[in-house]
Amino acid sequence: MTDVIDYTIYGDDLQMIEIELDPREGVRAEVGTMLYMEKGINMQTGTGGGLFKGVKRIFTGESFFITTFQNDGSGKQHVAFAAPYPGKIIPLDLAALGGSFLCQRDSFLCAASGIEIEVAFQKKLGAGLFGGEGFILQKLVGNGLAFVHAGGTIIEKTLARGETLRVDTGCLVAFAPTVDYDIEFVGGFKNALFGGEGLFLAKMTGPGKIYLQSLPLSRLASRIAAASFTQSSGETKGAAGIGGKLVGDILSGL
Repeated sequence: MTDVIDYTIYGDDLQMIEIELDPREGVRAEVGTMLYMEKGINMQTGTGGGLFKGVKRIFTGESFFITTFQNDGSGKQHVAFAAPYPGKIIPLDLAALGGSFLCQRDSFLCAASGIEIEVAFQKKLGAGLFGGEGFILQKLVGNGLAFVHAGGTIIEKTLARGETLRVDTGCLVAFAPTVDYDIEFVGGFKNALFGGEGLFLAKMTGPGKIYLQSLPLSRLASRIAAASFTQSSGETKGAAGIGGKLVGDILSGL
């Protein structure tokens, strides 16, 4: 049985979620995401159901351990969790979504007690090898609320039966199990080498709901790394120039 929880999402690009718990209600969260908790909330960290459960979470990009926050007080209490990087928190009502939803690895933030994080394997070889997230996805199962996090702006689309959308593989966040997920080659020599979109696109075919992100963490990380390298190179060249000038001044004074 999944707990019924209330929540409020705060912020714009760096969001946090505050969850209101009635007595004996609980919420499960990824380790290290808790921001604050009120008196009466007790925290318990464990595997969430044995060694096998912890190992499965590792395969989905999460920690071996998961933390449960339960309201052991007599009145309503609150606990809050922070997003790990700029983006948006997506609430998923699994009861309204058919009881399960597929998500990219490492996207889980928190969920009502009773929601399970399962391993979902890609059924098609091409999607597994070139789909950006490999063979393994997260599968959230239950009949309550779960929350995942993605980068940048979130785009929600509902595909009709047979409707197809081609997506950058890194921009795909989550989708219904009814959506067919396959990989399509970009095509064209210049497109493949110089298009900047990679060699493959995710081909999503309805029916079902999908969520996309405008700024995948991998893209953000690569931009930061490139900027850091450029800045470091500039500082090195600057230091070399100053050092050369000092040496020249010393030699000219001899």
